[in-house]
Amino acid sequence: MDKAKKLKKDYTDVVQSCMGNFGRWQLWVCCWISILKFPVAWHSLGIVFLAPPTESWCKRPTALHNLTDEQWRNMSQPPAASASQGRDSCAMYDYTGRPYDASPANLSIVACDDWEYDRSVFQETIVTEWNLVCERRQLANVAQTVFMFGVLVGNVLFGMMADRFGRKQPLMVGCVMQVVFGSACAYMPWFEGFLLMRFLTATAVGGSMITSFVICLEILGGRWRTVFSVLFHLPFTLGHTTLAAIGYYARDWHTFQLAITLPSILLISYWWLIPESPRWLLTAGRDEEAIRILEQAAKRNKLDTSCIAQKIQSVSIHKNKSMDTGKTKPANILDLFRTPNMRLKTLCMYFNWIVCGLCFYGLAQYMGQIGGNIFINVAISGLLGLPGIALSIYLMLSAVSCLLIMAMPQQPEWPQVTLAALGIVGMSVSFSSVYLYSAELFPTVVRNVGVGSSSMCARIGSMVAPYVTSLSMFGVFMPPLTFGLFPLFGALLCLLLPETANAELPDTLEEGENFGKKIKKSKTTTGSLNKSYVNEVNPL
Repeated sequence: MDKAKKLKKDYTDVVQSCMGNFGRWQLWVCCWISILKFPVAWHSLGIVFLAPPTESWCKRPTALHNLTDEQWRNMSQPPAASASQGRDSCAMYDYTGRPYDASPANLSIVACDDWEYDRSVFQETIVTEWNLVCERRQLANVAQTVFMFGVLVGNVLFGMMADRFGRKQPLMVGCVMQVVFGSACAYMPWFEGFLLMRFLTATAVGGSMITSFVICLEILGGRWRTVFSVLFHLPFTLGHTTLAAIGYYARDWHTFQLAITLPSILLISYWWLIPESPRWLLTAGRDEEAIRILEQAAKRNKLDTSCIAQKIQSVSIHKNKSMDTGKTKPANILDLFRTPNMRLKTLCMYFNWIVCGLCFYGLAQYMGQIGGNIFINVAISGLLGLPGIALSIYLMLSAVSCLLIMAMPQQPEWPQVTLAALGIVGMSVSFSSVYLYSAELFPTVVRNVGVGSSSMCARIGSMVAPYVTSLSMFGVFMPPLTFGLFPLFGALLCLLLPETANAELPDTLEEGENFGKKIKKSKTTTGSLNKSYVNEVNPL
């Protein structure tokens, strides 16, 4: 067993021994790949400006076009069913055959069949383009749900492609798809076509997210993987911040869609700038290509290149002998639920991933609906996410901030904006933490499937997020209440999880089941202490 583990460790560490844990070459690759996170953020959060809150009212008769919008609304809109909702924008008094100065009390009420919109802030949105109001109001949320479902599909599909064809080719496919289908979104004359193009764009976004993360993780070693898993979210937060500027200058949704899509053309340069993962090349048996890349990296990092070919060839021989000695049944997602402790940890992590997706994307969209200046609100939420990357406040900050929103008055808006932004800070911390924590908590044999399935849970939360945001129609307190209670419950579930800092991480399923248990030490027949499990750190 010790010999087998040594061979596995030698094979795992050979890449880092050849090119180092971190150097100028890794910095070069990671900086270029980080640019990709900007369009990822723009597309993921773009619904804030594609479907912003837009005041609507029934379309006026031709004879009344001389009236101002305010005059027409005052005379045409009946009271809403709830007094707190003001006037009903989905119905109007029927002036057909009656003088327009007639008392509304003598007029019947009819449903709108066409609408006018307040275009003082945005010239055209998907709401005004396809009349996504009244009974069609939820279709704007469908657009975001379809996008997040596309991200989920992209994570799974491109993850399989990356294992089969390497990391670089799927990354390039994702970049090209972003440009093609993202641009097609801007020119779609039908809402159904828009949803299809948005789904395909999201598939590319999800695919590029996972493949870019894997490339960087596989060229870094030691503590730099931990550092990167946190800093990887920084460009996304910067993209969130710059989204406000794009929305400010692109007030038409067609222009906005092109503005967040066309910069992805620059990503095609990755074909010449980004190398294939040397780790994947080694596992695929393409040793000569791996040696060439490792020599380039070592030379850039000012390391010795003379022994790289010999190291790779030596490890390949050991790997082939190890494979010939026998094969074990590969672990799968069901192994996460076979044993009680592993099942408990998996379900707790799944719920917290759902909370991260629900609250981060929900709060980001909620910031655009609070009121006040939508551009300032979005910029603040992005800027305050920056310190969230470095802080360790976790889910509790988000929960408390959201619950306090309910106690704030509707006017002025700045207290609500501040608290919602603090909630986003908490979720930024949680998202960066849950990536790292999941990778440390799941044992090596199911680490990929554990983190991957957890990430899928985050997409489920993000698909539900738009509908939680729209709960304000039933009461202004409903969205912040939901965004507050879920993280609070998630934080309590974290108390059931073990600490992974400075701990030897689980490698096998048995070690994963025992990890975090309070296991008593017992005496063996030889009188020595016998620990129930031994954890070994195994780099990716």
